[in-house]
Amino acid sequence: MDTTSIWRATAPATGGAPLESDLTTDVVVIGGGITGVTLALLLARAGRSVVLLEADTVGSGSTGNSTGNLYETVSEGLAAIARRWGADIARRVIEQRRAAIGFIEAHCADADAGFRRCAHLLYALDEQQADQIGREFEVLANAGASVRRDQSVPAPLPKPVGEVVVLQNQAQFQPQAYVAHLARLAGEAGARIHQQSRVIELDAKGRRAVTASGAVLAQEIVLATHSPKGFHLVQAEMPVHREYGIARPLAGADPGPGIFWCRGSERLSVRTMAAGGQRYLVCVGEEHKVGTHNAKASLMALQMRVEQRFGPGAASHRWSAQNYRSADGLPYIGRDASGCFIATGFATDGLTWGTVAAHVIAEQLMARSHAFGDLCRPARFSPVKGGKAMVEENLTTVTALVRDYLTHSQAQQLASLAPGDSAHVDVDGETFAAYRSPEGELFAVSPVCTHLGCKVHWNSVETSWDCPCHGSRFRVDGTVIEGPAVTPLGRKHLNVG
Repeated sequence: MDTTSIWRATAPATGGAPLESDLTTDVVVIGGGITGVTLALLLARAGRSVVLLEADTVGSGSTGNSTGNLYETVSEGLAAIARRWGADIARRVIEQRRAAIGFIEAHCADADAGFRRCAHLLYALDEQQADQIGREFEVLANAGASVRRDQSVPAPLPKPVGEVVVLQNQAQFQPQAYVAHLARLAGEAGARIHQQSRVIELDAKGRRAVTASGAVLAQEIVLATHSPKGFHLVQAEMPVHREYGIARPLAGADPGPGIFWCRGSERLSVRTMAAGGQRYLVCVGEEHKVGTHNAKASLMALQMRVEQRFGPGAASHRWSAQNYRSADGLPYIGRDASGCFIATGFATDGLTWGTVAAHVIAEQLMARSHAFGDLCRPARFSPVKGGKAMVEENLTTVTALVRDYLTHSQAQQLASLAPGDSAHVDVDGETFAAYRSPEGELFAVSPVCTHLGCKVHWNSVETSWDCPCHGSRFRVDGTVIEGPAVTPLGRKHLNVG
């Protein structure tokens, strides 16, 4: 199944050759999403020497698989921030995210990135959620957001139960086109951007990042990789989820510009976009814990829900994205115990948080204090504010370890693996994670994640092995796709038909 998002399918290609030599620089930024590229631009414009290493292509991770929505609030709800941190911090969240949207708007002025201002509508599909929507309005208003109440939403959106919260002057854009434009600006400012340059060895103490064909020695390392590479304390606090998205040609009523969030027994994010003379409906569904859900069933459930709400229609694009949610509602930004700078815990709000994080880290790298950055420091520990999330995440890790190592599981025989199938298989007393391609080629790799040792599980949509503990993901040949793992799964070549 093709899992290219509509953003990546309709944006111009990005430039940047692989790293093919050893370099020395002030700052090496690992990760070419919105966080890393924005930071590279800010540092280059400030006269700092910067090298950016992207494992695939710029924007190919969460940025190019996002919703393209920009908003001052957060997906969990600003009321949750106010409850944990207080009204003043909720106001500061609004201010930081509003400034980030302004930065994006300014840099879209000379880019074909489809930036448009629009309203953000949040509403309930059942009575229980309606009460929470009412509380959200009060918190947003007290935090200084431009917000009002309404009673209806544009057709053909699902009808609301109770009031609609309308957050005004938010925005939408084409995230892949934007990050490609920003990468060009960063390159023009002097940043050296290298695509297809996966870091396979990271020496945090020695400030050295190694790829297959070169290495970068830097004064500072920034891990703009969503979840930081290697072992970091914050990983024990962050639940990891995937959410699935589809786009299809828009037929019938057009709700027009807007961010539409439906909350209830089902969660749905809806927007529209235009590309190539065609208008599309873009829908993203609820979150699913990485490595423990049926990917194909989750995607099919989203497609069925969209058809129920908007009528029959075939999806032209299907994709998914991964997110890491902090324990206490605020992201982790800044230098952590490893000595590297990290930026993570954005939940599904990464386009705006990533832009905030780039500004925070840029200031810190230039030895200037940043008040909001101090609040988001990775070393903070908030057992009262984030205790429940921390317990749940560590319970998930322990459960995965116990289930896969201490309980008996039925392993399939390798010879019975049909084309297109996958399984944990036993061969000569050893277990492998195996996949046979539709063409019949057999791939057998170690089933043990190289990050912490959990067993990987199959993702039938992305054709990948996913780890339920901290979200590392691997291709069928064992190479790393994303997550904290750096080392690939060991591949075994078996002589079995």
